[in-house]
Amino acid sequence: MMLLVADVGNTETTLGLCVDGAVRHHWRVTTEAARTPDEVHLLLHGLVAAAGIDPRQLTGAAIGSVVPSVTAPLAESMARLVGRPPVIVDARSPLGITLAVDEPMTVGADRIINTLAASRLYGVDCIVVDLGTATTYDCVTAEGVFLGGVIQPGIRTSAETLFRRTAKLAATELVAPAKVLGTRTDECIRSGVVYGAADSVDGIVRRLKREWPRPGIPKVVATGGLVELVRPHALEIEHAEPDLTLMGLCMAYGILAG
Repeated sequence: MMLLVADVGNTETTLGLCVDGAVRHHWRVTTEAARTPDEVHLLLHGLVAAAGIDPRQLTGAAIGSVVPSVTAPLAESMARLVGRPPVIVDARSPLGITLAVDEPMTVGADRIINTLAASRLYGVDCIVVDLGTATTYDCVTAEGVFLGGVIQPGIRTSAETLFRRTAKLAATELVAPAKVLGTRTDECIRSGVVYGAADSVDGIVRRLKREWPRPGIPKVVATGGLVELVRPHALEIEHAEPDLTLMGLCMAYGILAG
């Protein structure tokens, strides 16, 4: 089985090709609501072809989206490419994940997909840290009960706000400096952004562990576009799985289309 899957975020859309449940190729493109279905079709066709894949080899597609205006043109384009409508994952999808929260219909598709993947891959209680436009912490039991979580501004979001609101601070590349104590302005910024994010992850995770409603200590799994930036500096992250959401979409397809 070869699937084309798409995780549509507010800033970036992550696309992947899954073969028998394993992610073989993945790409990140800017999330752009103004693209027409024809433009999206050309983009998808080009990415698949560049990977040496004939679109006729694709057997299905799945979408998890938090940007409704992008979902319809993407679904239309995927249907043209694959030859059948994609599976669209949201809070109503019968995935075997119990949303034990006050407003289950407001839980983003990416958070549901991440908890599906983590509970199936690891088989234990997990905290999934997704380092994207927002940094989210999603708590799931081994049995697939979504307990809730935390949402905080993402690393790039916070950094861009800093640059925009401080006239004398120029934008700088997000790379960890060699030491926390900066002696140049750009080092000071990078130290504050990167090490501040890592310590924030550690602090939130420790608080969640203290409040965990079940015996035992949950496993901490990190994913998202900035996971490799933060992982070396966050002590609480036990596993990094950059393709967790794409893997979860493959699992969701198997459940919903099977």
